[in-house]
Amino acid sequence: MSINIQAKQDVSFLFSSLGSGAASVAGSNFLADYASIKNGSYAKLMKAYYGGNASSAVKSVAKSSTTKTNSNVKTSEENKAYSKVQSSADGLKDAADALYATGSKSVFEQKDITTKDENGVETTTKGYDTEKIYKAVNNFVSNYNAVIQATEDVESDAVGRRTGNMMNATASNLKSLLAIGISINKDGTLELDKDTFMKSEMTTVKSLFSGNGSYGYQVSAQASLISYAAGRETNSGSFYTTKGTYSTNYSSGNLFSSML
Repeated sequence: MSINIQAKQDVSFLFSSLGSGAASVAGSNFLADYASIKNGSYAKLMKAYYGGNASSAVKSVAKSSTTKTNSNVKTSEENKAYSKVQSSADGLKDAADALYATGSKSVFEQKDITTKDENGVETTTKGYDTEKIYKAVNNFVSNYNAVIQATEDVESDAVGRRTGNMMNATASNLKSLLAIGISINKDGTLELDKDTFMKSEMTTVKSLFSGNGSYGYQVSAQASLISYAAGRETNSGSFYTTKGTYSTNYSSGNLFSSML
């Protein structure tokens, strides 16, 4: 009996198990970077550039390489801005999910409401707790506005695209939102009029914010994507240190640093 072990031709086999992660952190670009450090080509390129004897072509390649790498590094202020987007998006998702909840946790669960007529006769019926629902919707509006305002301080196509999708969902439901007292300001933020809300049909509010495919469900989904995109931006900056390791600014780069 014989055993045939297939030879592996490149370093990517060593990290093949890392490629199945949700964010695919061990992409081929990182493996190529790792290989260039290990085989010395990256160091040679840098020495040639800084040694002063390199041709203009070599200097051009080295300069573009370092510029491209370091341009991804976020400043502390940029990281704070993206962290603010991420936390505000998480808050919006929680607020939307609170309206989306079902069963005993649902704000739309009806309760016994007792009223008296002009003769003092009490009548108990089932009804919505409009004050409780209002507080939940007002919290949603506040967190929605926090996301809109936070995203104004960052420059990211991914964050902008997800935020745009969320705003489009709001615009698509504008007629129903206006019916319960929610309007859209010029800057994209929302405004809730309590008097209009308290007089509106709670069944309309419920249809807007609960159930698969509802407006609340769409906003919750986009809030998750905004948070994820902001988190990716915070961790996107990476560069090589003088020791040939990845900086801690890119968390997944530490996987490679630990192996150098």
